[in-house]
Amino acid sequence: MTTTTESGFGRTPEHREYDHRENTAPQRRVDVATVRSGEPLLRMTWSDPVTGAQGYLVVHTLVSDLATGGTRMRAGCTMSEVEDLAGGMAAKTAVFDLPVGGAKGGIDFDPKDPRAVGVLERFCQAMRPWLDAHWVTAEDLGVPQHLIDDVFARLGLQQSYHAAISRAEDPQRTLRRVRAALNAPVAGGFLLGDVIGGYGVAQACIGTVNASGWAPADTTVAIQGIGTMGGGAAWYLHEAGMRVVAVADAVGTLYCPDGLDVPALLDLRNGYGEIDRSRVPSHVQRLPRAAVIATAADILVPAAISYAITTDNVDHVAAKVVIEAANAATTPQAETVLTGRGIPVVPDFVANAGAVAWAWWVLLGQVGTDPEDSFLRLRTEMLAKVALLLGQWMLDGVTPRHTAWDLVAANRRAPAPGDPLAVPLTIP
Repeated sequence: MTTTTESGFGRTPEHREYDHRENTAPQRRVDVATVRSGEPLLRMTWSDPVTGAQGYLVVHTLVSDLATGGTRMRAGCTMSEVEDLAGGMAAKTAVFDLPVGGAKGGIDFDPKDPRAVGVLERFCQAMRPWLDAHWVTAEDLGVPQHLIDDVFARLGLQQSYHAAISRAEDPQRTLRRVRAALNAPVAGGFLLGDVIGGYGVAQACIGTVNASGWAPADTTVAIQGIGTMGGGAAWYLHEAGMRVVAVADAVGTLYCPDGLDVPALLDLRNGYGEIDRSRVPSHVQRLPRAAVIATAADILVPAAISYAITTDNVDHVAAKVVIEAANAATTPQAETVLTGRGIPVVPDFVANAGAVAWAWWVLLGQVGTDPEDSFLRLRTEMLAKVALLLGQWMLDGVTPRHTAWDLVAANRRAPAPGDPLAVPLTIP
């Protein structure tokens, strides 16, 4: 194994000279310029000694001496991609005023390869100094939560939220609360931890419908991606009475102008979020994968990959609003084109931040194991934020992303002397 590190500390995490449990003066807030800056605190590159796969860790910011962000695995993953995502995580935690910074892990390897689990385990072992004390990770593209939790258990870290749980007043009690919340059953035969992110995206769409004065039953939605995030969003939008007219997976796009039977399609998914085409009703049209971007729908939800909307395909977008469920789903140049056409983009660090916000509410004991408490908290906060973003767009032409950055600025102001928030993080 080899690693290379660039760090604002000037040293790798193995050489930090204090025990995090005894560190008494971490700031919970940082200046917004740090969050918006493209320059992260740390970049680390890892090479797998068995397969040669490359892995990356980027810590954008530390708040309360912690950073949070998932670990993804996909063939072609790059350092620049992980760096963009780490910056997005820093913005998400700021928008929801969470006492933690942003980070991201990424591995350039095919998650369907039978060697993938071994690669993930060796990556986590190499990153253990950060996972032990500073980096709270979770599922992401190609890495489901149960898999990363299995890896953490084999490494003796119990659960992927370990760096936060280990700081709790009673770590075992906090661990029980986290596990109970993640595995709380919800309607549809799902688990709360698997659908909470998609629920948040659905609420962002519902907030858009409310702000636009549309009738839910007349609102159409196209969703690129039908995995954890896209599938959860599709389920809750269907439950809300909207017509999901198109969904896309790695195989292609399924389209029905009268609305798809979302629950039935979700039952046809395999472990990689791909729908069994042999069991799809004949009246559902099979289109190329890229066709979802051009679907004539009120709302387009890119929920699969980063950089899904670029200057190469932005002219094909036919939706009235784009809700980013995938991280960095729209390139800056493409977003400029969209807003110039009058199509607002609700940015990822608001629309898909429900999962990270919820995880920290659970860690901090602000919600418990009753799913309805979690749904109410997330629904209330997401609807309020989307109403603000789209209200500013409709009244003054201010883009939702600009307004969202104003929220970051408000929540990540530098603490004044004596600010009670400039204190160590307490996890019950």
